[in-house]
Amino acid sequence: MTTQPQETLPRGIPKAEARFRVHVPDARNPKLQRFMEAVRADAELYMYWQAQNVNAITRLGMTDHGPVHVHIVANLALQLLRMLVARGVQPSIVRDYDLTVEDAEVVVVAAALLHDIGMSIHRVNHEEYSLILADRKLVDLLPVVYPDPAVRAVVHAEVLHAIIAHRRDGKPLTLEAGVVRVADALDMAQGRSRIPFERGAINIHSVSAMAVEKVSLAQGEGKPIRVDIVLRNSAGIFQVDSLLKEKLRGSGLEPYVEVVAHVEGQQEAPLVQTYVLG
Repeated sequence: MTTQPQETLPRGIPKAEARFRVHVPDARNPKLQRFMEAVRADAELYMYWQAQNVNAITRLGMTDHGPVHVHIVANLALQLLRMLVARGVQPSIVRDYDLTVEDAEVVVVAAALLHDIGMSIHRVNHEEYSLILADRKLVDLLPVVYPDPAVRAVVHAEVLHAIIAHRRDGKPLTLEAGVVRVADALDMAQGRSRIPFERGAINIHSVSAMAVEKVSLAQGEGKPIRVDIVLRNSAGIFQVDSLLKEKLRGSGLEPYVEVVAHVEGQQEAPLVQTYVLG
């Protein structure tokens, strides 16, 4: 018996064993477990994530938008949704279609994992391109979870809505879409934004991004959820007041989320010694 020689992959395409493993806490949701198993087995999807990062980092000098980014956003989105449900907030797919919280979790995780896939094509209008590629991938990923085509169509549509609603002028019509939109904005901790800064891009965007040390979620005091942001330097207020506020406004989560940012320690960390206006 002869064995076929294994194909040698080009240098830019990681082998299966070298790929970052995206995971979420899915033990109590069998539907989400099956979905994530399909995700981790999909080599094409992983390479779309890699291509997102090539465009973002290599070609545009932006922050990471690859497998690690979607992993972080998916986990934040799932955590946000579960915290809201625990405080009695009903997901839209439950209210409007009489589906379950477990289905809502599939929607937010799927949308989080696919929300930037269109960046593999281009940064400009990437949300629209994400719809095209996500639509294809959902045809592969959802049947293992939803054999019934009617239920599958609802979940499919809800995922696509959450993807398009994460853009700057997006108008989420569902709780799940709002959750994904806010979770995307919360991936702002220091190491996640080091690339433009280290390449010498000294501006309010790069400096303020480097000033964010840590982001965490906890039970709120005035509202169900508190987003706690630890800053190394008060320059990070720009990230909170401009970028995060923009994503939170109109997300539908305003009644449920409070944001608190503070500088850790007695002395701020210096980020820029000298700035010359060019």
